[in-house]
Amino acid sequence: MKNAFLCLLLAALAALLVLHFRDDRESHAPPATALGQIFQQVFEEPGMKGAAIGFCLLDAQGQVIEELNSQTAFIPASTLKTLTTATALEKWGPDHRLETTVITTAPIQEGRLTGDVIIRGGGDPMLSLNDLEGWVLTLLQKGVKRIQGRIIGDGSLFPGSIYDDFWNWGDIGNGYGSGVSGLNLEHNRSLIRIRPGEEVGAKAMFLVANPQVPNVQWVNEATTGAANSGDGVVIHGGERTGVLHLRGTVPLSAGNFEVTAAVPDPELYAAHHLRVLLVDAGIEVDGEAASASELRNAGGSVPEASEILIKHASPTLREIVTSIHATSDNHETECLYRLLGVREGKSSDEVLRAHWQSRGLVFEGLRMEDGCGLARADFIRPLDLARLQHVAGTGPQGAVYRESLLATEDGSVRWKGGAMSGVRSYTGYVKSASGGEFCFALMVNHFADAQAVARLREAVLGALKTR
Repeated sequence: MKNAFLCLLLAALAALLVLHFRDDRESHAPPATALGQIFQQVFEEPGMKGAAIGFCLLDAQGQVIEELNSQTAFIPASTLKTLTTATALEKWGPDHRLETTVITTAPIQEGRLTGDVIIRGGGDPMLSLNDLEGWVLTLLQKGVKRIQGRIIGDGSLFPGSIYDDFWNWGDIGNGYGSGVSGLNLEHNRSLIRIRPGEEVGAKAMFLVANPQVPNVQWVNEATTGAANSGDGVVIHGGERTGVLHLRGTVPLSAGNFEVTAAVPDPELYAAHHLRVLLVDAGIEVDGEAASASELRNAGGSVPEASEILIKHASPTLREIVTSIHATSDNHETECLYRLLGVREGKSSDEVLRAHWQSRGLVFEGLRMEDGCGLARADFIRPLDLARLQHVAGTGPQGAVYRESLLATEDGSVRWKGGAMSGVRSYTGYVKSASGGEFCFALMVNHFADAQAVARLREAVLGALKTR
């Protein structure tokens, strides 16, 4: 009797499990629509076995009209940037500019500055060597002939590490993973030229780093790969390191091959190049270039300023956001993300959530370890990513936000994409042939065939245009 009861109980449990898994499969199956057929077909491709696909389509009123796994969180890659850029536009406005100041600890007397010159960063991600050249001309016009102190770079506006805790080791030495400081120059990157050897396997030759990266030893371990093998170079560095390693392969017969490296000490980088430009212009500089962080780490301090020499304004926020959406630049985005937190004395994640909650958008399943999507620990639901486009696009800066996105030639699609190994995502707006407009988010994780994902994207957008 006891055994019979156990058998009946196990049979009942088995039946419940079968029903549960059947219901689970049905609830996550593609919808029985034209879009559903597209998703079903891509699931059957060999390179998409085991892939996760999320999709959400909203109408002009922000209501869901079609979805697939839209309430499951996915790794977004660079589509996460739209959360940072839309927030910055709404909080600061499109004409907002970031300010960098050049200050001195002593006034100009008879052409001499007897103290230090300090570059105090304001989080501007766009500061360039051309800007520094303009500063030198301004100092010449002020009659400066000699600086008897040091040139100090101060990026202390952003506390903590210049790297996010969840950025990969293979990212942070390369240009796309360049560090983020309150003071930045040329996106904290340097262009590296490498020449391949004469045959596959031969050692590649390191030629030059431009602009020069001060106080760094380059260790070249790169070799020559097959012709047309693409960029196989990985640069390993780290925060304020004195050694940068070049590893991987350069394609055979590539000529002078170029890659970008991340600068390990942004403060010193900016100070060094301002000092070089001053000397080249005939202004004597007695002291060396210095990093404010290194001075503090050594037990010293940064002197108090007595006079502002130069105030430098960044491009407008509209221009910075447009650049971010066009180039998907991690550095530019991360500067805005950190600044959102610093200005309110809170974590950036907290500031973003609070802002959109006040606009009626509550994120569920959102994790932001950075503001640019480089961290694989970031995730967001397709539903929330699509809703963000609707709320931002119909908000006070909606026109500016929409115009800042990439657009197809006919203007029917405005979008932001994201890509990293095993991750593709797309979000934005689509106009249909009937005149309707939709907000969408398409997210694909864990695939083996990137071309299959590209075909899926084109098929989905094509179906939406003809809707």
